[in-house]
Amino acid sequence: MINNKKTILRSLVWLAFGVLPCIAQAEEIPANQIRLATSLDLQGQSKGLGTGMLSGLEAALQDKQIGAKQIKLLSENDNYSPPKTIEAVNKLLSQNVFAFVGNVGTPTAAAALPLLADKKIPAIGFFTGSDLLRSNQEDVINYRASYGQEVKAVVEEAFNHGYGPASICAYIQDDSYGLSGLRGLKAVLTGKQGVNYIAEALDKIFEQEGDNAQRNGIGPVGVYKRNSLAVRDGYDSIKKWEAKQGRPCKFVVTVGSYESVARFITYANSKKESWVYSAVSFTGADNFLKQLSSFGVADRVLMTQVVPALDSELPIVNEARAALGDKLGYVSLEGYIVGRMLLKAMGDVEAAGQEMTRANVVAALRGKQFDLGGLPLDFTDDNQGSDLVVMTTLADNKWAPVDSSTWKGWYK
Repeated sequence: MINNKKTILRSLVWLAFGVLPCIAQAEEIPANQIRLATSLDLQGQSKGLGTGMLSGLEAALQDKQIGAKQIKLLSENDNYSPPKTIEAVNKLLSQNVFAFVGNVGTPTAAAALPLLADKKIPAIGFFTGSDLLRSNQEDVINYRASYGQEVKAVVEEAFNHGYGPASICAYIQDDSYGLSGLRGLKAVLTGKQGVNYIAEALDKIFEQEGDNAQRNGIGPVGVYKRNSLAVRDGYDSIKKWEAKQGRPCKFVVTVGSYESVARFITYANSKKESWVYSAVSFTGADNFLKQLSSFGVADRVLMTQVVPALDSELPIVNEARAALGDKLGYVSLEGYIVGRMLLKAMGDVEAAGQEMTRANVVAALRGKQFDLGGLPLDFTDDNQGSDLVVMTTLADNKWAPVDSSTWKGWYK
């Protein structure tokens, strides 16, 4: 009884100081198992991205083994919410995982990376093009092109078809993801004649601190809150800029989630805007297409992709098609590529007779250049393997390649 009272007293003291004893011990890893982990949105507003990425990872990694060790992929839902990401990542870390692979999102990556860095756990192929992961961190390996590269490609294409720098506006998610894309827009506008005032307005937007700061009404940009479907404030912000400058926007770069962007385009179209829109790959091509179709949007939308076309005959795409079946999409294909990239690195460590350590797996990618089923990857200069950006357009309820006829009739 005395011991029980002492135990209760200690617990009350811990609670009083906001501290709880660490009861759960980290799980032991079976000798014949390599555990990989991923944290992504499986239940929230962006679950199409999380489930797509997870499908691709599972198709690439399921039932695979390296030598005598079986690969096991563990996943946790984070609802595309940084606080939930911290919970999910800590739960996965308690299970002694070897590496994190394919996490979805920029703000969620910002929450996860310090936790992983503290444990020296590699972050492989996260589903984000943010600069946050591209400062050549030691244990971070990216597959995909950056948002800056995507925005540059589509805006330069707009320039080539008569859209001047002053006619470019943006609609973005009000967080590190949206701001990363907006920095890409500023980079491509920098040096263009007569648009210093736009760069200054963008700088004022960047100066606002934190997610969900007051960024509307400052420049040629409308913003919306992450996991929100409210689009009117962002639309009004762009219209305020048009009125202030006395000239219309013609091309709107969007950097957001699939339903939010689709609703914005639908709302702007209902206001009889003749804008042309672009979206980056993270918007999620497959779910974005469904949303646009459900709202009756049929044209004037471009989207950059960072994986090969789904009907490509590259061996890596053929493999993904066979493994994924009707789950093949742009997001699941990226998940499959990321999984295969990690498997190759682990296989190279095994083939070299090296110990299967995290450092050796990262070293099997860093500084290397190789072909992954017809897809060239090059890590010789940085921690990003692919610079591939493919331009597609909404046509006949699908994403089609951009050609010389795509822009015809759009510019007014």
